[in-house]
Amino acid sequence: MPEPTFSVIAPIYNELENLPLLYARVKEVMDSTGEPWELILVDDGSSDGSTYIIRKLAAEDERVRPVIFARNFGHQIAVTAGMDYSRGQAVTIIDADLQDPPEVILDLIAKWREGYQIVYAVRSEREGESWFKLTTASLFYKLIYKITDVKIPLNTGDFRLIDRKALDVMNNMRERNRFLRGMGAWVGYKQIGVEYKRHARHAGQTHYPLKKMLQLALNAITGFSTYPLKLLTSGGIFLVGLSLALLVIYLLLAIFNNFDLTYVLAIWLSLIFLAGVLLIGMGLLGEYIGRTYDEAKGRPLYIVAEGPEEPFNPTRLGTQDN
Repeated sequence: MPEPTFSVIAPIYNELENLPLLYARVKEVMDSTGEPWELILVDDGSSDGSTYIIRKLAAEDERVRPVIFARNFGHQIAVTAGMDYSRGQAVTIIDADLQDPPEVILDLIAKWREGYQIVYAVRSEREGESWFKLTTASLFYKLIYKITDVKIPLNTGDFRLIDRKALDVMNNMRERNRFLRGMGAWVGYKQIGVEYKRHARHAGQTHYPLKKMLQLALNAITGFSTYPLKLLTSGGIFLVGLSLALLVIYLLLAIFNNFDLTYVLAIWLSLIFLAGVLLIGMGLLGEYIGRTYDEAKGRPLYIVAEGPEEPFNPTRLGTQDN
């Protein structure tokens, strides 16, 4: 089998109903390029029979390369493993739920052939999603864009094509709390967006509920911004100034014998408020310290129970348990 020009990475977590159609559509699209390709299916600890389907597809088509985790490590880690094992000169990341149409890959490839090294897919429409999901997603992207140190394009997910040169740089970035679209923006290179209509999920339920979206937002903020720490400092300065002003006011009221229990209550409320601010600040500091501790432990990002002997990229720090 010749070295592939194109790699397609799909992280899989309980996508039994979607896998056959995903493979069929990716195969049709990639065959139309006339170039050798591979489909890397990373099984992130599935328990619904997806693992069997992945093995079956790999047995029937040598271009399907299975990477099966020893347990669930999470979506961003699964994509990272696919990037580590990819061999193509242009690598596309796509979800298995078919919300991101495989046919759009041809548009991404067209821009890559024009010389762009990262081509990200921009969601112009989002089909089949609730008002709550659309609102929270919009707030998420605007927040990340506003406070992170790198400008991450709005309305983009992990669906994108990455040139080998840019991918090798990203593969050397081994932080544990990963936010891949932020990493893609950070590396730079020549980038462009391609608009597309995001479809409703083909089958099954979303694996990115609000809790995981909040965790992803936290990874983005702590990984690419010190804004919370700066905000904490600014808030502390403001509260100190406010406390001094209140102290002067209360002293003047006491001097002129106009001090009653209303002001005592105000003082207690102020103390409770300041205590709450301090606890929030300690929590923010704890997040940064905890993430530093995670990095210092130096554990592998993932453990592969079954897959190719060695990844194509020699910088991979994950381990195999065969």
